[in-house]
Amino acid sequence: MWMYLGLLAALFLGLHNLCKKHAVQGNEVFPVLFGTILSGFLLLLPFFIGSLYFPAFTKEIGFHITTLPWKTHGFIFIKSMIMAASWVLAYQALKHLPITIVAPIRSAGPFFTFIGAILIYNEQPTFLQWIGFFLIILSVLLYARVGKKEGIIFKRNKWIFAIIGATFLGASSGLYDKFLIQSLTLNPQTLQFWFCWYTVLILFVILSVTWFPNAVKRKSFKFRWTIVAVGILLQAADYFYFKALQDPDALIMLLSAIKRSQLIIAVVVGGLLFKEKNKRKKLVPLVGIMIGIFLILYSASS
Repeated sequence: MWMYLGLLAALFLGLHNLCKKHAVQGNEVFPVLFGTILSGFLLLLPFFIGSLYFPAFTKEIGFHITTLPWKTHGFIFIKSMIMAASWVLAYQALKHLPITIVAPIRSAGPFFTFIGAILIYNEQPTFLQWIGFFLIILSVLLYARVGKKEGIIFKRNKWIFAIIGATFLGASSGLYDKFLIQSLTLNPQTLQFWFCWYTVLILFVILSVTWFPNAVKRKSFKFRWTIVAVGILLQAADYFYFKALQDPDALIMLLSAIKRSQLIIAVVVGGLLFKEKNKRKKLVPLVGIMIGIFLILYSASS
C-alpha cells in the first residue's frame, strides 16, 4: 500500500510542477513561493480550528491535528528552514531554466536519499536497486548534454548550481521526514499544518527584506490562479507521501525513487505546454530514469 500511496504523491507532484512553472514565468519568485505555502496553510487551517473545537469530528474523518510539545515544534521548524532554503533555490532556478532541464536534475534527489538511507537508517538495497539508482544518475547526466544545446552550460550557469543545491536540501528533508513521522509518530496533517505555519513565517521575513520595501518589485508581481493550485497540489502530494511513511515497512530510498515518476508529467506534458526545445532527445534519458524506477519497484515486489 505504501508504494501506491507514493505513486499518488508522484501524480500530484507532477501536476504541482506544471502549475509551478506557469506561476513563476515572468513573475517575482518570492511572493509566488509565499503565496503557494500560504494557500496550503489556509487549506489546512479549518482542520486545525476543527481540532480545537470539534475534536471528535476531526478524529472521525481522520484529519485531527494533535497538540505537540515545544521540542517537537523545534524539530518541525528545522524542517521548515531546510525546505524554505530548498524552495527559494528551486523557484529561482525554475524561473530561469526550462522545466525539462529542472525536473530531471531534481530527479537526482533519490540518489542523495539513497546514500542517506543506507548510512542513517541502515536500509539495505538489493542488486537491482543498485542498478536502478545508478541508471537514474546516468540519465540525469545525459540531460546535461541536451541542456548544452539550449545554451545552458552546466558548469557556468548559476541556476544549475541553485537547482542542485535545492535537490540536496530536498533529499535531506526527505530523510528527516522519516524521523518526524516514524520516530516522533506525527500524523501527516499535524506535520503539514505546523510545517506550513513556520514556513510562512520564514518566507514573510525574507519578503520583508527583499520584496515589501521595493515598489518596483511589488508592481511587477502578477497573481495567477496557479499560485493557489501549487499550494493545494503540494499539500495533497505531501499527505499521501507522509501516509506512506507511516508504514513501518516503508523504505525512504524507494519512496523517493517512486516519486520520480512525476517526470512523465513534467517532461512530456510540460514540454508540450511550454513549447520547450529538444523534447524528443530529452525522452531518451527520461526512459532511462523510468527503467531505473521500474527496477526498484520490481526488486521490491519480487
